[in-house]
Amino acid sequence: MAPPTAASPIRVAIIDDDSGLVTVLDRRFARLRWEREVIGYAATPDQLSAMRIHAVILNPEITGLDYLERIALALPGLALLVCTGTAPVAERVRGLRGGADDWITKPCHPEELMARVEAVLRRRRAGELPTVAETIAAGELEIRPEMFDAYVGDRSASLSRKEYELLRQLAAADGRVLEREDIYQRVWGYTMVRGDRSVDVFVRKLRQKLEALSPEWRYVHTHFGVGYRFAAERAGGAPTEQAGRSEAPPQPAQHPARDAAYA
Repeated sequence: MAPPTAASPIRVAIIDDDSGLVTVLDRRFARLRWEREVIGYAATPDQLSAMRIHAVILNPEITGLDYLERIALALPGLALLVCTGTAPVAERVRGLRGGADDWITKPCHPEELMARVEAVLRRRRAGELPTVAETIAAGELEIRPEMFDAYVGDRSASLSRKEYELLRQLAAADGRVLEREDIYQRVWGYTMVRGDRSVDVFVRKLRQKLEALSPEWRYVHTHFGVGYRFAAERAGGAPTEQAGRSEAPPQPAQHPARDAAYA
C-alpha cells in the first residue's frame, strides 16, 4: 500500500468495539484531516485492501493474535498497531514478532496513539530504498516486489513477509554490507535489543528457501561481526554480476579476514 502524501491523507482502520476510544480519536482525526474506518470484526485482507488504508489499529481481544499474523503476511505494506488492555509479556512479544509495528496498552492518551501511528508510517517511509518497485535480477533469481516474493522462472520461494523484506533490503543495497542493527531497523522498524538474534534467524530461513529454489547459487553472505551482503555467486565459484541493474562486479570486502563462507 502506497505511503500517504500531501494529496493522500492518512487513512486508518480501527478494529475495536471501544466506543469511548473511537469518540476521542475522532476529534484528533478531524484536526489532522485523517480518514478512518471503524470495524467491529476481523475484516479479511481483501476487505482491508479495498479500503485503501495505510494503518490498522486493532484490538486482539476481538481478533486474536492469529489474525494479526495473517494480516501481516497477506498485507506486508500495511502498518499494524495493537491497542489493547494489559497483556502478558509473551503475548506482546508474539504480537511484535508476528507483524505488529507497535503495541500500546490501554488506557492510553489519544495523542500518544496518534503519534505512534505517525512514527510507524515515518519509519516505514525512511526504511524504503530507491527503485523498490523494480524487479531485481541476480543469478537465477528475480525479486518481484509486486508479488512480495522471489522467483526462478515461475517457481516461487514462498517467502514470509519478514523474509521478503529482508531479501529486498539486502538486494537493493547494491552489494554493500548492511550491519545487523541497520537491517533490524529497516525490516522490523525499531532499534534492535542487545543480544537479539532475529536477523540471524531470518537470514538462515531465507538462505534455506533460496538454496532450495536455486541450489547452484548462493545469494546472502555473512561478514562476521558486521552483517550481511547480497551478491549472486555460483556455489563454490566466483561472484557474478551484482544484484540490480548495474553490470559492475561487487566491490571487494574491506575486511576480507572477517568474510564468512556461505553456510
